[in-house]
Amino acid sequence: MLSFKQKLENYALLTVKIGINIQPGQTLVVNADIASAELVRLVVRKAYEAGAKLVKVNYTDELVTRTRYELAPSESFLEPPKWQADELEDLAKNGAAFLSVISTNPDLLNGIDPVRIADNQRTAGQAMMPYRELLMGNHVSWSLVAYPSPVWAAKVFPDTPPEQQVELLWDAIFKAVRADQENPVEAWSLHLAGLKQRCDILNAKKYRKLHYTAPGTDLMLELPEGHIWCQAGAVNGRGVPFLANIPTEEVFTAPLKTGANGTVSSTKPLSYSGNIIDRFTLTLENGKVTDFTAEVGQDALASLLAMDEGSAYFGEVALVPYHSPISESGILYFTTLYDENASCHLALGAAYAFTLEQGTAMTKEQLAEHGMNQSLTHVDFMMGSADMNIDGITDEGLAEPIFRNGNWA
Repeated sequence: MLSFKQKLENYALLTVKIGINIQPGQTLVVNADIASAELVRLVVRKAYEAGAKLVKVNYTDELVTRTRYELAPSESFLEPPKWQADELEDLAKNGAAFLSVISTNPDLLNGIDPVRIADNQRTAGQAMMPYRELLMGNHVSWSLVAYPSPVWAAKVFPDTPPEQQVELLWDAIFKAVRADQENPVEAWSLHLAGLKQRCDILNAKKYRKLHYTAPGTDLMLELPEGHIWCQAGAVNGRGVPFLANIPTEEVFTAPLKTGANGTVSSTKPLSYSGNIIDRFTLTLENGKVTDFTAEVGQDALASLLAMDEGSAYFGEVALVPYHSPISESGILYFTTLYDENASCHLALGAAYAFTLEQGTAMTKEQLAEHGMNQSLTHVDFMMGSADMNIDGITDEGLAEPIFRNGNWA
């Protein structure tokens, strides 16, 4: 049985070797909350040991973030962070890799005026668009991992004594990312090969539509001509493989922007902008959300849908079996990085260019012509369950089972 130190070393190794896959002479940019410094320091060491030229760490502090939303003048949320956006875009164009280490507080901005949150996200999103397009087009390597903070662990395990909460969350994370295994790199190679096999099957089928049925959900989702089913293991513009998020259990593609019709209901809480949105339902016509309700977080959901023209359309459709490791753990993580890997999900907002044939070589206008949604945001929400059935609809109109009772058919 591995010690905590050995598991943490494995986690840092996976982050550098499998997630970012740092190359000799490359710059690595790490964006992390200050609570995750223990992991970040290990990542920095392993990146330099692998030949990194420079590791640049940008720390944030959730309490500082909360204080700004409470006390800063409203006009400050309308000023674009141009200096930050320009630096990140320049680093990306020069081949840097980007790692984000999240240490989630799902309730961080609870009680904050949603207008201030929306203004900041819209302004920052506009400034960061060139940088985000480089990431979403897989022109550079990027990855996302998590570090358990006490406040996050308390949210996940509220009925556990406080002194045990972080330890329990660490155990769950180590298992989910396979850091508790003797050879985690080999374990990930085998896992990614299995996901690729699923993608190959779906890409050979070239379904025209997907039909979802479950309690509260009856949704027909059209797929664009030339769509590609992918998994989080990707290849950047220089031909270097990387893994966009650890853990991952999904295969995904882009829906046709105007092709969603019906109703879809969430099955897990969504942590969005420091607020929880839960038990919500979306009604769509010709791709656009035309009506919505939420038992928790109605204002936050309204703000998300009103972010821009594309935020009320889907940009991603992902398939995750109910019998997957994170789902079977029975843990609700209150962060999309983990909860999306326990459930089929959809994303409101931008589509990934690489999920369309030749998409990474297309202009914005060409992507739009092919039915790919564009937006300042990309927010996954969970809608899969043990009761979900999904049919693939062929060009001839035949329905073939893809999921039955939440699992691959």
